[in-house]
Amino acid sequence: MTPIAIAGLGFAAMLVLIALRMPVGLSMLLVGSAGYIHFAGLNVFLSYMNSTPFYLFSNYTLSVIPLFILMGALAERSGLSTKLFNAAANVVGHRRGGMGMALIGACTGFGAICGSSVATTATFARATLPEFARNGYASSFAAGTVAVGGTLGILIPPSIILVVYAITTEQNIAKLFMAALIPGLLAAFFYCIVIAIIARLNPAAAPPHGRVPVRERVRALISVWPVILVAIVVVGGIYGGVFTPTEAAGVGAVAMLAITLLQGSLGWQEFKDSLLQTADTSAMIFAIILGSEVFDAFLALSQLPAHAAELVGSLGLPAFGVMATLLVFYILLGAVMDELAMILLTLPVFFPVVMALDFGLSPEETAIWFGILVLIVVGIGLTCPPIGLNVFVVSSIAREVPITAIYRGVLPFVLADIVRLSLVTAFPVLALLLVRLLD
Repeated sequence: MTPIAIAGLGFAAMLVLIALRMPVGLSMLLVGSAGYIHFAGLNVFLSYMNSTPFYLFSNYTLSVIPLFILMGALAERSGLSTKLFNAAANVVGHRRGGMGMALIGACTGFGAICGSSVATTATFARATLPEFARNGYASSFAAGTVAVGGTLGILIPPSIILVVYAITTEQNIAKLFMAALIPGLLAAFFYCIVIAIIARLNPAAAPPHGRVPVRERVRALISVWPVILVAIVVVGGIYGGVFTPTEAAGVGAVAMLAITLLQGSLGWQEFKDSLLQTADTSAMIFAIILGSEVFDAFLALSQLPAHAAELVGSLGLPAFGVMATLLVFYILLGAVMDELAMILLTLPVFFPVVMALDFGLSPEETAIWFGILVLIVVGIGLTCPPIGLNVFVVSSIAREVPITAIYRGVLPFVLADIVRLSLVTAFPVLALLLVRLLD
């Protein structure tokens, strides 16, 4: 059997194990280990495993992951997410679809201090779905809006997915955060347009609620000052060159902890729950990273990435044609696979292919632009059938809403995402403008 055939068999075996409910990280680790031993032998593999995990996890940059997760967990447990939604609803809730737009605005703000899509989705599903029901919103529309709003947790920097992408491809995290801001804000803008269109076409699905007095609006906006302050410190510090992303994550986590303690909104139990949530999520991410590292080493030994690059080059497709093909594949894969595992699994094959193409950009700009495209596609995969992780998160909380109804609710937003993906693909400057201005 040829090395390429063995690599293909490894992919198939890993997907079967994932389908059998084996954890993604363990599936990649087992298959990668077996493939590595086949190509290099047991002794070489044991020597590799003796040093690789230590050097992998002693990477200083990786500490940004648990710190950003902790910052978001503290904000969630202290009730800041609910305050964000209430403040936005007081400002625009009197308009048709206003509460949906308020949710998108709150998710955008929360995304600036969270970095996790699942955490954002679960937080706002619990906080807002009862309010949507109380104000007469259609359940499919409300649940679908929550599911797509949750994707802003990774689209708005800081983003855990971008951190992993940066570490895997050896890119600058700060520049990737800069590049993600405009596409992320564009997502929020497009989602609000979709909500406005739905509210106009079907007024019963998104009715307005009573106008809130100006004094209450001001009071609600003042109540979310901790989120605004931490977001300015973290994101502004990174963009302004005051902090490295890792330092900004540390400052943000400490600032969020101090604010919630001073406000009295974080008790001992909430603090423990935040730490446990951080440990649980971080362990899951690190397990996938280790499994990916071993699986990637197996693929490198099989020479699959190099052969894939040669094959794409021999097809004679234009650079943007190749990129479009890869993005379509990502959308299909993202509909059935965990987003973190998806990018860690495909980057060793796809990244060399993209870097070998000529888009009229420097190698660094190509790598950053591709990272943002991957991020957008991951967001689409989080809501697309047949899986769509965010849809399942909402479904687990809103058990009375059929999952098919939630999928109907997200479809208009998915179309908007595809339009946004096409724009950022056709006009790389949308992702690179801030990088060029602030570099």
